[in-house]
Amino acid sequence: MIWGVLQFPGSCDERDALHACSLLGEARLVWHEERDLDGIDAVVVPGGFSYGDYLRAGAIARFSPAMEAVAEMAGGGAPVLGICNGFQVLCEARLLPGALLLNESMRFLCRQLDLTEEGKVVDLTPPEGGQVDQVQSLSIPAKHGEGRYYAPEAELDRLEANGQVAYRYAPGQNPNGSARDIAGVRNEAGNVVGLMPHPEHAVDPLTGSTDGLRVFEAVAVAGAPA
Repeated sequence: MIWGVLQFPGSCDERDALHACSLLGEARLVWHEERDLDGIDAVVVPGGFSYGDYLRAGAIARFSPAMEAVAEMAGGGAPVLGICNGFQVLCEARLLPGALLLNESMRFLCRQLDLTEEGKVVDLTPPEGGQVDQVQSLSIPAKHGEGRYYAPEAELDRLEANGQVAYRYAPGQNPNGSARDIAGVRNEAGNVVGLMPHPEHAVDPLTGSTDGLRVFEAVAVAGAPA
C-alpha cells in the first residue's frame, strides 16, 4: 500500500504523519502544487497551519492543485484521512460536513485526551468487509485553536442517524465545546474521515500511547489494493 501525505506551506505535522504511514506501507510527501497522485492508494491531509491559516483555517488550502486531485480520488472511493488542520481543509472543501470554529475558551490547547471510536466508522469498510459495531476508546493528543465542531441541529441529527460520527471526546473531556462531543466525522460513503486530535503523535510506545495506529490501520484496510 502506498500513502500520500500532503504538504502545504505552513504544514508542521506532515513528517510525523509520514512516519505513521510508513509503519503500514510505503509513504511519500505530496507537495501542494502536485496534481499527479497516480499510484497512491490513500491520502492523509496533515495538521499544521496551511497557508498560515489566512482567512480561516483550511480556506485557502482547499483550492490547491493537490486538493483538487484528492477530491477526485475521494469521489472514486479512495480513503482520505484529515487530521486537525487537515480536517478543517476537508470541511472547507465540502468533502466532510460541518465546520471547525474557534475553541470556546478562545485559546489554543494542547493535551492528551480520551476518545471513543464509534460503530462501523472505525473500519471504513462496507459491512461485508467486517465493520466494527462496538465503541472502543483511544488515548490521543490534541493541539488546536479552531477545533470546535459545528453543524446545524438538523445536520447533526442526520449525521447521527447515518452513523457519520466517527469519534467523540470521552465524557467530560470535550476540550473546545464541540457540538455533541464530536471529535471526528465521516462522509456518507465512509471513505473520507476527519478528526481534530493527532493520531500520528500516538504511534510509538515512547509517547505513552500507540492508539493512533488504529486510525491509520483502519484507513489501510480500506485502501489496500485488491
